Amino acid sequence: MGKVAFISIAIAALSALFGERIVNLRKVSLATREVVQNHLPNCVLLKNLDHGSEDITILADGRAFISAGLKYPGMPVSDATGKILSLDMNDPRMKPVELRMPRNFDLESFNPHGISVYTDPSDGTIYLFVVNHPQHKSQVEIFKYEDDDLSLVHLKTIKHELLHSVNDIVAVGVDTFYATNDHYFTHAIFKSFVELLLAQPWTNVVYYSPEEVKVVSEGYYFANGINISPDERHIYVADIFDHKVHVLERKEDNALVPVKSVAVGSLCDNIEVDPETGDLWLGCHPNGWKLFMFDPKDPPGSEVIQIQNIHSDQPEVTQVYTDNGDVIMGSSVAATYGGKLLIGTVFHKAMCCDLK
Repeated sequence: MGKVAFISIAIAALSALFGERIVNLRKVSLATREVVQNHLPNCVLLKNLDHGSEDITILADGRAFISAGLKYPGMPVSDATGKILSLDMNDPRMKPVELRMPRNFDLESFNPHGISVYTDPSDGTIYLFVVNHPQHKSQVEIFKYEDDDLSLVHLKTIKHELLHSVNDIVAVGVDTFYATNDHYFTHAIFKSFVELLLAQPWTNVVYYSPEEVKVVSEGYYFANGINISPDERHIYVADIFDHKVHVLERKEDNALVPVKSVAVGSLCDNIEVDPETGDLWLGCHPNGWKLFMFDPKDPPGSEVIQIQNIHSDQPEVTQVYTDNGDVIMGSSVAATYGGKLLIGTVFHKAMCCDLK
């Protein structure tokens, strides 16, 4: 075989492989899915949130925390700096307020992603955990929340080689947490191109404490949202490209054991858990291809999914809200309180709707 013929065959083989990988990527991203509008009553867009509200979590008293201004590879980017906002769900004005950040914290590079709140049962102190990506790195910030002046006190920055591509986090102590890594590689080209095309189950969940850091669950195509059951016995993980939510049992050594998975039929992002009912609420991307190939003339839609009785033999998966992108694009989180639903997005707006 001549050199020219060999090169031609190699190029043809690579082209065929590339084509097959693109077809697979379109399949797992639900590229052909059409969104049918399913709106809720009395929806209002929130003020001060025009550049993303990637993650939201709500305390039992109705105090919501919102991470805003995420700059994530492949997503539309604004010049807005990252910030954390607070919203009182009991206030009819529904106006988010930016929390005052400490002077000793680097706000210029602040790039907040997933968040989690832990309330110390001994004294009621509220700790806010924030996934941060300064200069596209990966680290976790721990703050103490001061309600008197709506401010955050920075306590520590956590970096570790196992926390190399953190997406979301769930705090289980004042300085302990579980976190998802949404990529296997750390280099931008491998993360955004090679890994996306290969689409292999290489991502994982990591447990962190000052005494021990370890991988506790792996085999995810794109480990994304993570949260904990009200009784703290189970961890929930959303695998965005597998279109499933995984249920994992916590062990005494903080290891996680797979229990089951629930198909959701969408690319679900963050997970919030109703503390009273145990229901899971998910902000999802009904057509991930439109999200990756963003075109403002054909915008990505939004979807909210509720899972009831997830530990039963027949969990109930319900589509609560959908929009084709005309109202709200790229929903990444959904959280409920007092009959209202908060919907946040990766890079767009945030919205509050009545559930009834």
